[in-house]
Amino acid sequence: MYAVIKAGGKQQKVKTGDIIEIELVKGQEQGESVTFSPILVVDDDGKSHFGKDLGKAVVKAKLVGEEKGDKVKIFKYRPKTGYAKRQGHRQMYTLIEIEDVSLGKRASTKKAEPPSAPADLPAEPASAEGEAAPEA
Repeated sequence: MYAVIKAGGKQQKVKTGDIIEIELVKGQEQGESVTFSPILVVDDDGKSHFGKDLGKAVVKAKLVGEEKGDKVKIFKYRPKTGYAKRQGHRQMYTLIEIEDVSLGKRASTKKAEPPSAPADLPAEPASAEGEAAPEA
């Protein structure tokens, strides 16, 4: 079973046991649990659930730690003016481990059976035009 969650402005496909990087989550400590409830898609053994079909689907995760991402080099240059600017950036990420992907409690989708005929009514209607049914 996997789910597509939205975390840090990005969409991530996750399943139980995955460790992923998301944008830095401030105010949370290592070992705390986090839940993602606005889930986009959940696949349950080949059957996809999305939109209102998700119900109360939840992805539970545990904070593992923080780390810096790869360095991004920024170089701005304008020809013939002597303008050149160099800059670098390393984004901080929070590592989370996915503990559980569940659809939650859903209402049953089975249709109600039509009411059966009451027992006191005869099973077959009487013959038309007043003909008497043969008695046996």
